[in-house]
This record gives sequence, C-alpha cells and structure tokens, in this order.
Amino acid sequence: MSNKKGFTLIELLVVIAIIGILASVVLASLNSARTKGADAAIKANLANIRAQAALYYDTNSNYGSAVACSITGAGTASGCTSAFASGGTNTMYEGLKAAAAAAGSTAYGTTTNANSGDGWAAAVALKSVSGTYYCVDSNGAGKVVTGALTGIATGATVTCP
Repeated sequence: MSNKKGFTLIELLVVIAIIGILASVVLASLNSARTKGADAAIKANLANIRAQAALYYDTNSNYGSAVACSITGAGTASGCTSAFASGGTNTMYEGLKAAAAAAGSTAYGTTTNANSGDGWAAAVALKSVSGTYYCVDSNGAGKVVTGALTGIATGATVTCP
C-alpha cells in the first residue's frame, strides 16, 4: 500500500474554483462601492455649488449674469463664463467641472437673466443608475431626478424638475 501524502487533482481544482468564485464576488462589490463613491462626490460638489451661490447672493443680491452652460467629463465647457464669478473664480464652473469629472459625463448649469438674477440650478448625471441626475437649485432643493433635464440643459428653467 502506498502512503503518499498530498492533494489530488480534483481537490486542487475545487480549491481553485472556490477562490475564483470568491474573487468575483469581491470584485462585484468593489465596483458597486466605486460607483457609490462617485455618486457621493457628485452630490458633494453640487452641495458646494449651493453654498457658494448663497455666499455670492449675500454679497451681490443676485446670482450673476444669465448663462446656460454644460461641461463634459473631459472638462470641455460651453457657456460657463460668468455664473457666480467672484474675484476671478467662477464657482459654478469649478463645481460643475469637478462633478462632471467624478461622473465621467456632462454637467449642466443655468442662471436667470442678468436683470433679476434671482435663480439658478445645476445637475449632473449619476453613475449608479443610467438616466438619473442629481439636481440642486436656488430654492434649496437637492434631489435625484429621473429622465431628461428639459429646462436646465437649455437654460429655460432655474429649478430642479
């Protein structure tokens, strides 16, 4: 009778299969955590825009000249030249740029006309669920919006839908 000690091929394959299954579970959880982290970064950047807008309004009694702007995840801006601009820093632009980078998608912002300057809104697509946006506005709203951003992307509205 042979007294060889060691693992059989079947035992070795079973252990490798178990390790593979555990690794796939861990990787799936890690991707979910990354997505939730990106969503948290988007919300934090937009909350910062809200705080900066309140400070700007306290100083200037308006939200600046009218704009309808968009910023891609790559940082390409369109129309974001003057919203909440103070001391050479455009806080809406900087906040939207950071949120767009976190989302890897396009961010949208708008303010009302230069005469009244009484409102603003901004929204960025969330990474966790396709077709959803996180929106903040001058009324203090901070909410998830599902579907198209009909007004914010064009400057037609200054509140979250």
